[in-house]
Amino acid sequence: MCNLYRMTKSVGEVARWFEAEDLAAGANFASEVYPGYPGLVVAEGTARVMTWGFPLALKGAKGQMLKPRPVNNARTDKLAGPFWRDSFAKRRCVIPLTAWAEAEGERGAMTCTWLTRPDVALFAAAGVWRMSAEWGAVYSMVMTDSCGAAAECHDRMPVLLSDSDWDRWTSGAPEDAMQLCVPFGGEVTLDRTTDRWGKPSASPEPQPSLL
Repeated sequence: MCNLYRMTKSVGEVARWFEAEDLAAGANFASEVYPGYPGLVVAEGTARVMTWGFPLALKGAKGQMLKPRPVNNARTDKLAGPFWRDSFAKRRCVIPLTAWAEAEGERGAMTCTWLTRPDVALFAAAGVWRMSAEWGAVYSMVMTDSCGAAAECHDRMPVLLSDSDWDRWTSGAPEDAMQLCVPFGGEVTLDRTTDRWGKPSASPEPQPSLL
């Protein structure tokens, strides 16, 4: 699953690439995006900033409400379930990115491996979005089985969309969009680094965030 990705292009570049209206001018988001933090998406013909992860309400041992957890990955085989159904049917988006990351190695000493498409400077992952009371507009990345080089890191990877499938994903019928939720058939390259896996103000271990 993906708990970190890069998007190093400007909002203007993304808007032009996807032929979208720029609604994110002046917005603040980092080039490396973590769950619970803002990221750029293209939805309803506009490039806009949302929070990465649908809020999942949690309760403590005594029944007290805890801080919601961002569920930033949506499994393809769960899209018909109650957590994702309405968003998949009505609110699909594309997530622009230049690379995504996976953690590799022993627990406590995991390192960061970056995966990307070598054939393009910017590409799109399939996503779903909705409005939330907790964080406003939120989005999640759709995941499918890994294949090729990506399978060396994890058994799941983002659903990567070809240029010709952007409109089909965002505007097609749900059953048509579901046909796109397959392992990517093109080339993916790996960059295994010695950088410790981590995320801002949190444990260096990757956190479960897949439904």
